[in-house]
Amino acid sequence: MGRSPIDWVPPGAWLTPGYAEWAPPAALRGAVACLWARVTPEGAGRSDRSAQSGLVLPDACSDLIWERGVGGYVAGPDTGPARPMIRPGTVIVGVRFRPSAGGQALKTPLSEIANQRVPLADLLPPAARRLSPALDPAEAAGRVLDITCALIADGAPDRAMARAAALLRDPAVRAEAVAAEVGLSERQFRRRSQAAAGYGPKTLQRVLRFHRFVRLLDAARTPPDLAALAAEAGYADQAHLTRECSALSGFTPAALAGVRRTRQG
Repeated sequence: MGRSPIDWVPPGAWLTPGYAEWAPPAALRGAVACLWARVTPEGAGRSDRSAQSGLVLPDACSDLIWERGVGGYVAGPDTGPARPMIRPGTVIVGVRFRPSAGGQALKTPLSEIANQRVPLADLLPPAARRLSPALDPAEAAGRVLDITCALIADGAPDRAMARAAALLRDPAVRAEAVAAEVGLSERQFRRRSQAAAGYGPKTLQRVLRFHRFVRLLDAARTPPDLAALAAEAGYADQAHLTRECSALSGFTPAALAGVRRTRQG
């Protein structure tokens, strides 16, 4: 293959089957965690009419998405597992906003769309008109990136919440101490956190800790040492991890490890 049809995808990687992520352009990295695509080939599953249930885990992020045949929509921050139905022939491209960045970029308090997939036309009609369901995927990907650039340029970042989200990655830090560190009252902190990230500070910290565990799990040897991963991720003990993993993913840690291995395989 030659050069990718869009310059943010490595040559040869565009529209290969499966799920892939790429680093965003340098100018967007303060607000954007990654650019991504999911391609499900025609004929995947038992028949052309079948649909596969994906598993999306809470990661404290929100996404601007285009899907072929659907158009543009926004995935709000999740507080539990989401299982979208992915049909054969599905092509999806997206931009994933960092925790605390999505609210400003999307001009929407994220607590209002938590655990939802919302048509972009309901939030940003001019942007939605640029993301026709019938676009060529490469053209759609370029437009998603252009729209993201414009949204970020048009909205002042909430620097206090960006700093707070970074501090809350430490599972030992107290939300009250973070509020003081960023110069907000506890009430202001809760309101700003819900608007920018979709969660209150304690829930944001909890989801960030779980996302850290998932990353460690993906990088671990098989079978993983769950007690060691629990400690490294910041859980009090393995029982604490089991409770949180069950609540946020619907699986025990051991079962989730199996699901992740299947996905990677």
